[in-house]
Amino acid sequence: MKRSNIQPMPPFFDRYINIVEDIDIFDAFEKHTPANVYTEIVKLEALGDRVYAPGKWTVKDILQHVVDNERIMAYRALRFSRGDKTPLAGYEEELLAANTLAETRSIGDLMEEFEQVRTATISLFRNMSESMLMSAGTADGKQITPLALGFVIVGHPVHHMNVIRERYFPLL
Repeated sequence: MKRSNIQPMPPFFDRYINIVEDIDIFDAFEKHTPANVYTEIVKLEALGDRVYAPGKWTVKDILQHVVDNERIMAYRALRFSRGDKTPLAGYEEELLAANTLAETRSIGDLMEEFEQVRTATISLFRNMSESMLMSAGTADGKQITPLALGFVIVGHPVHHMNVIRERYFPLL
């Protein structure tokens, strides 16, 4: 199923969904792999702990956030695809980011974890029928389907890589 099958477009999440082309979700997963999105590893490593403003996350923090977010979105997709209509709360990204070991990890290690999480995510989505992909639930007060969550999973890392290129790479 394609991005254009998402009706209605969920507010807030649309910023990530609309980054991705109107292609099949599995083509999107294949095109926007972690390695294809985060191609400039040498630059990411060179940034070290630099931030563009006080209180902003490091690149390692951003990568850990992207991995954590994918896990959360996949969990939501799992629940909704299996017919669970229990409204799911949002999450406090700043709290999660403050409680990681990202600063002790290498970019390579974070990317390896990201690839492993993505492999698991694709396995989850491969076992969803079209009706399961369209089975809406409520997350963070917004109606959303597993299909839309799949496009959030794909678009969210792209969004953060765009921020890194725009705000962090000029620090080098």
